[in-house]
Amino acid sequence: MITSILTPLQDTMHSISTGLLMPTIAVLLLMLAVTVVEFGGLMAEIIFERRKVKINIPEMLEAFQGNSNEEIMEEINNSHLFRRQKAALRELINHSSLPEVSLQAVARRLLSEEELHYAKITSRTDLIARVGPMFGLMATLIPLGPGLIAMGQGDTKTLADSLLTAFDATVSGLAAAAICFAISRLRRRWYEDYMSSLEAFMESLLEVFGRERGIKE
Repeated sequence: MITSILTPLQDTMHSISTGLLMPTIAVLLLMLAVTVVEFGGLMAEIIFERRKVKINIPEMLEAFQGNSNEEIMEEINNSHLFRRQKAALRELINHSSLPEVSLQAVARRLLSEEELHYAKITSRTDLIARVGPMFGLMATLIPLGPGLIAMGQGDTKTLADSLLTAFDATVSGLAAAAICFAISRLRRRWYEDYMSSLEAFMESLLEVFGRERGIKE
């Protein structure tokens, strides 16, 4: 009685498991492709955005003091700040005529937009780093069932093909996850430094604007 009930359930589960093999392999290949693209993007960041250039933050903050908006804007444009940092600071300067509370709200909004931008970049590699081993394990275990059956029947070719698929899936999932984990860690360290610098610049600008507003009053 129990066997008659379990047999169709086991057959259904086996059919579902077997049917998941191709989608799982497709996802693994997609993750490998995304990993290659993200690695290329990392190299582009290093080469074209001069990630190794060091900004003298105290010197920049000192340059903001006692200067007009035009002079500060010129100082920013001539600096080694990154494109997005320059754009955010220019946006804040363009709204310097707003009341103090509103200007602080603009600064917070600009910082939030930058955080979301960088979080979106790292989210792709974070996702692969987390789910890559899972899909690799799925694509490893699924072929082992037919492989074990083939081994019991003496079909060494089917067994060898199943084991090859399983090992390839494991390597693919772990490789994608490891590379993406390293990319995420490196980018996150960069972006935390950029956000810290940008926040310091914005606080300095708010102080300058507040002092100028007090002098005019």
